[in-house]
Amino acid sequence: MFTDSVELTVSSGKGGQGCVSFRREKFVLNGGPNGGDGGAGGDIVFKCDNNTHTLSHFQRKMHIKADNGVQGESSRMTGKSGSAKVIIVPPGTQIVDMETGDVLFDMLKDGQEEKFIKGGRGGLGNFHFKSSTNQRPTYAQPGEVGITRQIKLDLKLIADVGLVGFPNVGKSTLISTVSNARPEIANYEFTTLTPKLGQVNIGDFESFIMADIPGIIGGAHEGKGLGIKFLRHIERTKTLLYMVDLASYRDLKEQYETLKNEISSFSQKMGENKFAIALTRVDVVPQEEIVDLINGFLDLLGLKASEKNEFEFDAAMPYFIQESADELLGYDKSLPYFVAPISSATSKNIEPLRYALFNLVHLDRKTY
Repeated sequence: MFTDSVELTVSSGKGGQGCVSFRREKFVLNGGPNGGDGGAGGDIVFKCDNNTHTLSHFQRKMHIKADNGVQGESSRMTGKSGSAKVIIVPPGTQIVDMETGDVLFDMLKDGQEEKFIKGGRGGLGNFHFKSSTNQRPTYAQPGEVGITRQIKLDLKLIADVGLVGFPNVGKSTLISTVSNARPEIANYEFTTLTPKLGQVNIGDFESFIMADIPGIIGGAHEGKGLGIKFLRHIERTKTLLYMVDLASYRDLKEQYETLKNEISSFSQKMGENKFAIALTRVDVVPQEEIVDLINGFLDLLGLKASEKNEFEFDAAMPYFIQESADELLGYDKSLPYFVAPISSATSKNIEPLRYALFNLVHLDRKTY
């Protein structure tokens, strides 16, 4: 089961109690106090691990505790410290304070470790309290109690490209075609109920991560459908691919503007991200209607079909690509980087799309 948000109570360990002890050895006069200190309580530590992809393993662990320190012993022996409790979380997990709502840690990189709560200090043994006026101290310190905090773990997936589209527009089919993801695919809406990640390989040494989320409908930012629940999983992506269905009963412009509005309403920052448009299911539309349909869509957006074929999209089908993209100068983020017709079922323009998205993902790095 995919779980992306859990509430937990976490407690560091209590410090061990100091020991009250006196030295008693034959031929040793006035041995005096020799009680050892208690061990420190265990810390609470968060660790990021690439091998974890969900928070589902926390569902039955509502209270996580570190080990307590062990009591000190005679002969000034310090008790064993409690083991730290290392909480493993997937990349993209935010640790949020339940009381203040502040984000305490943002776990992004594999192997990243953050100490959250320090365990309680061990109590001092009676050896520390001897003096010229108190040569037989009969007390020791109790261990310091651990700290308990209420937190929330929020998972926001980390991807380079986020797929945005209405239900049953072909997002799952596309991500299964271009990446190693294997989502459920069926001919009905809301087939995708949880986000999916896939790695898209470009040659032998280059790749990028693509995220597929459940379909978005009008009013998603107000809680309609499933989109609002999972939109945060593409909040970290800097590149969006809007998927517009050529064979849908919805008008092309209506689909695009609705998606744009929902993204901007959810997050103004996301609405300003780099983006491109894929016109899907080109194999379903009669060939004689495709050119007029796509040209009409470009006209509505105030765009003109490009005469060049930089990414070798099908030359028989008009598409738009920003002219300045070759030099990577003057790229206008208010416009799509490209508009291209595709078909995942027949692999029409899938390879050019793969390389065009890779170029768009790396555009900022090359420009700046």
